[in-house]
Amino acid sequence: MFPSSRLRRAAIAAVALATLAALPARAQDRTLNAPTAHARIGFERIRLPGDEYVGLLGSSYLVDAPSIPGLAIGPAVYGAISGHRGGFFTLGGEAAWRRQIAGPFGVELGLYAGGGGGAGAPVGGGLMLRPHVDLLWDFGPLALGLSVSRVRFPNGSIDSTQAGIVLDAINDFRYVPASHLGTPVRSGGRSGFGFDRVQLVAGAYRTRSDLTLSDGTSAPQSLSMLGIRAEQSFSPNWYWGLEANGATQRAVAGYAEYLGVVGYETEAVTRTLNLGARVALGMGGGGGVPTGGGFLAKAAVYGIVRMTNELGLALELGAVDAPQGRLHAGEASLGLVWSLDGPDASGAPARPTRTDFSAGLLRYHAPRRDGSERSLVADVLRFDRYLTPHLYVSGEVHSAVSGDAGGYSAALLGLGWSQPLAGGVRIGAEVLGGASGGGGVKSQGSIVRPMGWLAWQLTPAVSLRLGAGHVHSPHGGLSSTAADAALIFTYGVGMGS
Repeated sequence: MFPSSRLRRAAIAAVALATLAALPARAQDRTLNAPTAHARIGFERIRLPGDEYVGLLGSSYLVDAPSIPGLAIGPAVYGAISGHRGGFFTLGGEAAWRRQIAGPFGVELGLYAGGGGGAGAPVGGGLMLRPHVDLLWDFGPLALGLSVSRVRFPNGSIDSTQAGIVLDAINDFRYVPASHLGTPVRSGGRSGFGFDRVQLVAGAYRTRSDLTLSDGTSAPQSLSMLGIRAEQSFSPNWYWGLEANGATQRAVAGYAEYLGVVGYETEAVTRTLNLGARVALGMGGGGGVPTGGGFLAKAAVYGIVRMTNELGLALELGAVDAPQGRLHAGEASLGLVWSLDGPDASGAPARPTRTDFSAGLLRYHAPRRDGSERSLVADVLRFDRYLTPHLYVSGEVHSAVSGDAGGYSAALLGLGWSQPLAGGVRIGAEVLGGASGGGGVKSQGSIVRPMGWLAWQLTPAVSLRLGAGHVHSPHGGLSSTAADAALIFTYGVGMGS
């Protein structure tokens, strides 16, 4: 590739995605650190007030902490795929501690904290807590288990205890320590999260003329979408990946998707044109789009015109379907394809590419559809990948955890610049834009966020960032100063493909 029951459907999707994630990476290079990573998929049915049940699919990527044996931390997403709450999502972070108890059997204790909501669920401010205990059976690259968890929204009305299933795909997270970012190292293949390429995608869904939204109004004939994809090959032609999309159109502001992908791709014209096909399964909804319980399926064919070894343009045509709902649409998109760290890297020494993962909180005032204006606080997850020592590309998602805006989320992409100063201080500025909506906030779909920031280096790998800027929705009433605080975790990833 270029550098009968809802429960059954949910279980099939979970097993398929986690099995793909478990495919082995290349043998680790001794010049890189390689703690164990856990790509997890789980399913459970939570109970809402009124004895309503929602099937919740959870996915997380947890990396073992080097200084605390058994502890792993990382990002996580939970969302509805059955019931009547399609569009119910939360995103945040998870920490888990595991210990073997007898032979292949082990126990895991964990806590997820994140923000979200949607689909009219009674989530209050949006903060979700999920403590859990899992009994795992380890059989090599995979671990299968039973989970007992409690899903609680402290500011809402959801408080549910339930059993579920979990599948843990075990691999390595190969990276260069932040203290060695200036030193050429021998890569030998994938590192970091292990993706070979990413795509920035703009597209549209062409809906049926009789489609109505959840409030009874007619749906737009065309739903504008903005998204990102990350993909990894597991044979010369086959690959798996993840994709996330959000609506930029104010009529359906708040619609979002999160899916796992399997695809086949071949080189049709040497170094010029690739052709492929892919299918995706996952969860989607919000913005009044009728996806039923939230389970979503997509299929498409595409072509990629390669401009350089690293960049290409992709044109895709396909279809999207919500089997439990009324969304059935054609799809067309244009994507910018960026090759990252492939499995066939030459292994020649090269300087690592700086990558920052950060988690924090963002606060700004937001007008509401009821006419009021109140502050909200959102949890933030973001990745920055440096193109040069000063210029970086950034991707961010944030979702409300307080301010009575549960269900409000935003996804943004953009560019930033940073400059080191004396005493371990960095200064920077960035402009991000994307899609937002939900939670009764008048965001009208699209959103832009310019911001300046200062970061203090606490250790070679960890920094504290404080930022200030502006959040604006060009077609809505949202226009507010904003402030954020985040912890940044810096590491280096494999160099070239």
